Amino acid sequence: MDMGTLHVLVEALGGLRSVTFLVEKNLAPERRMMRYMERSGNMLCFDFRTSDSREMRVRILEEHQRGHDVLFVPGTPNRDMSCLSDVPLPFMAQLAALHLAPVPVFVGFYRNSIHHAYTERTSYDSAVVEIMPKLAPGPLAADRCLESWMEAGSRHYAVLPQLQTSMARLLVEGLRKYSGVRLEDGLDDTGLEYGKLLGVAIAFSRWLKENVHEPRVGILLPPGKGGVIANFACIIVGLVPVNINYTSSEAAFESIKRQSGIKRFITARPFMAKLPHFPWPPAAELILIERELKNLGMAKIGSWVAFARFAPMGLVTSVLDLDKRRGADELALLFTSGSSGEPKGVSMTHTMLVAQVMQMNCKLDMTHGSAILASLPFFHSFGLSVSMLLPAVYGISMVTYPSPLDAKKLNELIVRHKCRLVVSTPTFARSMLRRADADTYKSVSYFVVGAEKLQKSLAEEFRDRCGVKLKEGYGLTECSPVVSCSLTETGPTPEQPFYVQAYGLGTVGQLMPGMAARITDPDDDDVPLPLSEQGMLWVKGANVFDGYVGRDDLNARVLRDGWFKTGDLASMDLNGMLTLGGRRSRFSKIGGEMVPHEVVEHAVDSRLVLPEGFTGRPVAVMGAPDAQKGEALVLLSAVHRANLDQGLEVIREQLVAAGIPRLWCPREIIPVENIPVLPTGKLDLKGCHLLVCEALNLPR
Repeated sequence: MDMGTLHVLVEALGGLRSVTFLVEKNLAPERRMMRYMERSGNMLCFDFRTSDSREMRVRILEEHQRGHDVLFVPGTPNRDMSCLSDVPLPFMAQLAALHLAPVPVFVGFYRNSIHHAYTERTSYDSAVVEIMPKLAPGPLAADRCLESWMEAGSRHYAVLPQLQTSMARLLVEGLRKYSGVRLEDGLDDTGLEYGKLLGVAIAFSRWLKENVHEPRVGILLPPGKGGVIANFACIIVGLVPVNINYTSSEAAFESIKRQSGIKRFITARPFMAKLPHFPWPPAAELILIERELKNLGMAKIGSWVAFARFAPMGLVTSVLDLDKRRGADELALLFTSGSSGEPKGVSMTHTMLVAQVMQMNCKLDMTHGSAILASLPFFHSFGLSVSMLLPAVYGISMVTYPSPLDAKKLNELIVRHKCRLVVSTPTFARSMLRRADADTYKSVSYFVVGAEKLQKSLAEEFRDRCGVKLKEGYGLTECSPVVSCSLTETGPTPEQPFYVQAYGLGTVGQLMPGMAARITDPDDDDVPLPLSEQGMLWVKGANVFDGYVGRDDLNARVLRDGWFKTGDLASMDLNGMLTLGGRRSRFSKIGGEMVPHEVVEHAVDSRLVLPEGFTGRPVAVMGAPDAQKGEALVLLSAVHRANLDQGLEVIREQLVAAGIPRLWCPREIIPVENIPVLPTGKLDLKGCHLLVCEALNLPR
């Protein structure tokens, strides 16, 4: 809170003579605000380390009896960019210990542009002050207060006018403004300046306008110049790109075609040659991007490059009709991995993706021209929104490569182009570490992993060998995808010993700006739980979708009043940091007890001695029917080949020694050639289930 918003709030409460100010001596506001509050003659000071909670409670109640509102005004602690709260955890806990019914006050600062829209108190275009309904008293008042702040932040962020902007306009504006920034294609080690990239995309978009008559078009291309041009051309012309998983089975591909209604597919002949077993559509349905660009000719493409660079933005907007689709209009259609069933279509609107790039820009400190390693496929929502759209809008260089598996090449690209942001999975990151030296990640400011649990041992090895602190993020396709991330580590300084913690090993960081979370009983959506208790995680925000395409049956189960049921178990501390407990679907009920697969998996994995040169995922825990206990755990293993009984006994002893109940120990080991993993790095649950069924002769 700054001086101006404090004055507005005090006037709303009846003026200085009606308010008693509560100040924490160790986190006092700046001097000007203190002088303002001292003028009231009504101040209560406390020290969270020494003050008696009962005495503070009595004094506050006395002020209430005098007819005064008691307003806690914190100072400014050290904190992460765009964090949820200015109140560090110890003070939140102390205020909750007063056992009074608090009235939360939300204060948010916003800019009228897409640049750091949710901003700091020192630089803003507008401030929002909202006095919210009184909460119930009790020891969990701090949880309720944080939850109410998140909901208010979500409401106010969702109505920012920038969210109604067309992504097509933002792309064109960004590529023009940062025309000298380059897309570096790691496949053939060539580059393309954003100004030229924009001209080529516009030229191809004109061709698409004349030749594609359906509202959606499929794209079967990996990260690279072709994939970026194809996506940008579709967005500019108003077609909906459907980036398709080119490792899909024939059944999954047919399902995607049926659900999306696409009739034409953009691809490239050299890429098709690398995937001879993919169920390619007939030639008449294919648009070969390299052929069509060649047919357009250099003269026509060159004229569009010149137009894109030198024509006034108003003329460019008019000629290309950039604003015809915006807000709630569909921008892209992606399909979930289908790791546990048929792929589900997620319609991603302009608002969702504009919100996501704005949210990420609030969390990242990336200067213009600094590079992101873009190796995640564009059919992955992170590959689409953060690896491709965000760099174009904010002038960050894209360093593309068609596979996140080629660790040696990825490391070379990071070194050559001095990448500052690298996003991977723990499995892929482990492979990269095996081929790295002490200086490989010298340029990397953010090395973020997600999709699976980060092992403490892997984080320590990265830190010790390369000086890199791995950070965890959490996302879902339905959320565009980033829900939370841990990017910067805030701590005490000699000038300010108090801080809002933004990083903690084992957490996935704080929510994106403008998002809210709540927790319910895992078995009953109607029973709310405090944020600090593990349960089913629900989220809402401008980046969250409003339903699966054509799946009203499923939407009724996972959407409620704007809240999305993630399917993940989680809890949140009073700093707003989220800790995941695993997918609800990755639990087995054994003897009436819910057993988390990922906890057992992590415990086994962390104690394995891997063979020299092993880089894949070593184990996966799955459930199997059991006549006596309902279910039992089995261990798929890519490292156990012989002496399975002996190996199983060693694993059980290690788990019990680590405090894992015997009930949770795997019943048997199933040796496999490798653990099925999706192209995005996630565990392929469907593939794992099939391996278990085959090994145990179970019906599929």
